[in-house]
Parts: sequence; C-alpha cells; structure tokens
Amino acid sequence: MQNKDESSDSFRDRLYTIDESGKRLWVFAKNPKGRLTTARNITGILLMIFFFSAPFIKINGQQLLLFDFFRRTFVIFGVQFWPQDFNLFFIGMIAMMVFIILFTVTYGRIWCGWACPQTIFMEVVFRRIEYWIDGDTHRQKDLDAAPWNADKIFRRVLKHGVFYLISFIISNYFLMYIMGSDAWTHMVTESPVNHLPGLAGMAIFSFIFYFIFSWFREQVCTIVCPYGRLQGVLLDRETVVISYDYNRGEERAPLRKGENRSEIKKGDCIDCHQCVAVCPTGIDIRNGTQLECINCACCIDACNQVMLRTGLKPGLIRYASEKMIADKKPWHYTVRSGAYTIVLALLLTAFGYFLISRNPVEATVLRSPGMLFQEQEGGEISNLYSVKVVNKTNHDLPLEIRDMSGLGKVKIIGNAPVIAKQSLGEVVFFLLMDREKLTSSKTEVEIGIFSGGKKLDQTRATFVGPDK
Repeated sequence: MQNKDESSDSFRDRLYTIDESGKRLWVFAKNPKGRLTTARNITGILLMIFFFSAPFIKINGQQLLLFDFFRRTFVIFGVQFWPQDFNLFFIGMIAMMVFIILFTVTYGRIWCGWACPQTIFMEVVFRRIEYWIDGDTHRQKDLDAAPWNADKIFRRVLKHGVFYLISFIISNYFLMYIMGSDAWTHMVTESPVNHLPGLAGMAIFSFIFYFIFSWFREQVCTIVCPYGRLQGVLLDRETVVISYDYNRGEERAPLRKGENRSEIKKGDCIDCHQCVAVCPTGIDIRNGTQLECINCACCIDACNQVMLRTGLKPGLIRYASEKMIADKKPWHYTVRSGAYTIVLALLLTAFGYFLISRNPVEATVLRSPGMLFQEQEGGEISNLYSVKVVNKTNHDLPLEIRDMSGLGKVKIIGNAPVIAKQSLGEVVFFLLMDREKLTSSKTEVEIGIFSGGKKLDQTRATFVGPDK
C-alpha cells in the first residue's frame, strides 16, 4: 500500500538507509516493547545459550557441532561425516534448500527476524547495550549531533570497547565451531608462537564481527544477505508476512479528541509513525512488503500499543498475507506449500535412510603401484595390496582381512592392524594364490574387512598373474 504522501512508488527504487547522494542514513531505532518483542528476545536468548554451550557438549567423545573445513572433519549432533559421505551431504543440502523455500513461501522472513544470528546479536545484545550507554532514540540522535565533548568521548569509547569485547568473545566461539573446542583450548593456553595462524584468524574474525555490529548493522540484511534478495522471487500473495491493513488504516489522519473516525471516513491509522520509529531497518511498513523488512514484529508491538491507548482495535499491523488483507479472508494452506512439504518429507526420509544405513567402516583396496606379481616358493603367486580403511565408529577396530572369493590366502605385513576411532588407517598385505587356480592373467577377487568376526565392509580387487 502506497503512502498517501508519495506520488509514486519511488520508495521502491532506493534504500531507506541511503539518501539520494549515496550517503549513509543512520537508523536510530526506538526501543520496542510488547508481547512479540519479549517472545523474540526470549527466543534469541535461548538460541544464544545453545550457541555458547554447543562447543562444550560432546556425544561419544565428539563435539556436538564441528565444521573443520581444513581437516575435512564435519560433526553434526555427535556424528562425524567424512568426504566419503558426500551423498548424505548432497541430500541434506537439497533438503535444506527446499525447507528454506517452503518456509519462505509460507511464512516469509520469520527466520530473519526471529532466528538469524545477525538479528539476534544485533537486536538482543548490541542494540540493548547501545540503549544502556547512549539512551533511547532521541538521546542517541542528540549525542550523534553533539560536539566531541567529554561526555560523548566517554560514551563512544565505552560503547565501542564493549562492542569489541563481545565481538572478540563471539569470534572465539565461532572458531570453536571450526577448529574444535579442544584445539581452541590448546591455542589459548600454549605459547602464542605455536599458534600464529589461529590467533591471526581470531583477530580477523573479531574485527569482522565488530565492524558488522558497530557500523554495517542493518546493511548486512539489505545489501549483503542473499536471502533477502531471494524473497522477491519466493513470496506470493498468500505468503504470511508483516502487513499493514490498509482497508482499516486508510485514510490516515491524526487523532482528534472525541471524534468518530468511521463517520468522518478516517481510517484507524492515526499517522503517529511509531511503526517507523521502532523499525531496525528504517522502513515504513505501511508502504507494503519491502526488501528491507526482516519480519521482526517491532512495528506490530508499537502499533498495538497505540491502538490500545486510543481505544482502537489492535492488529492494524499484523502477520498476514496480501490476499488475507485484500480479500479479508483467513489464512489457509496453499497447494504450492503442500507440494513443497511432500518433496521435503521425501528428501528427509531419504536422508534419514542413508544416515541410518551408513556403513560405519569403508575400505578401498589398491594394488601397490609399479609391481605386477611375485613368484613364491611352492608355486604360489603373490600380489601386494594396500587397503585404506575409514573407521567412522567411536571405538578402535582390530581388523582382519579375508579373501571372500576363496581362491587364495591373505598374509598381512607387520603386526595385527588396529584402526583408531574416527580415523583413516592403512593396512598392507599379500594375497597369495596357487598358480593352478589362475585361469587368466587378471582375476577378480573379493576382499572382506572383518573385526571380531563381523564383516564390516567388502570391496573388489584385481589379482595379476602370469599369462596363460
């Protein structure tokens, strides 16, 4: 719905936080209060508790969540995934993409306003500190325009010092998700000389987080984040977003004491601009769905409070679809959302099946390069092999190598092999066959990997012998 003061949709051609000359317009959002804001803050606190505690939670000796790209170690809820599990990763990524599409088509950008780390840290932590040090919106504007006196310098140094300290803490926890909490503990307790790359990463991440939360702020959502750009493609008339009910609100006009607004054809919107004052991205929700809106619900709480004080019905701004507002009909589940749900359920089922049926041990057998065969005493022919074994379990595995084809026998070089838990090991062995059993120069054999008499994996290899 277009603002009555606008003669065109020119507001859609620019960002609210950038003026016509391209200069940054700072957003001094008013401190919101209300039922939805309280619920969002509680949700943010619970998610932050999970974020700060997850690196120290271990399941079967594994960190709850770990994404070590350098060592290609990925742990999700205590289950370690290897490069050999790429099929699981691929299915999981597709399921996640479909879930994002489904959720956005149905509920808009609730993720952005309620669960996105950028929003949680910005609105629940950094902006709260800003209110505590600089005051509410009017005090912040006055302080920004004031000359650099002792009070302003003190508040700026205090605020940015606290901002950097919190950014430093966040960066440390962020590193724990990448390198692991145990490796992080060694890094911060041992000599800095031994961990220069890790400490450099800590400094870089600290500066990045400080820059984002102290200066870049809402620009992350409107300029950088691709999800915000995608919503224009994903949303439709039946998507539930934060909407202004223009049927009720128009025509806007200030409130006069004792007037009956319906008789004089005035809408419920008293044009108080409280919805704009509390918006963390600086938009006017009355203009309709916009790129900058993150569905944080601050405008809903602000408008409802005004409605209650003026004796009008709350809900002028609420979660609703464009169709619900235009047709004055209740929300219902759409065919498209149902189709996405079915696809998502099938993908999650397939992901669960592959996850449950995942082989805990994977083996790859290779003949030693540069060697054909050797003739042994007694007329036997031998080939030298190496088998690489990935042990995905949480306990050490003593291994036994068997020839499942029954054509030969296995002779392991060295001591009985034991593959450590969650690691990659290699076993070298000879496969010996009687010359009489060889019918060609190349024979396909099946190699079985056993532990404690239980077959863990089976793979195929080629045995090379003399020409017949």
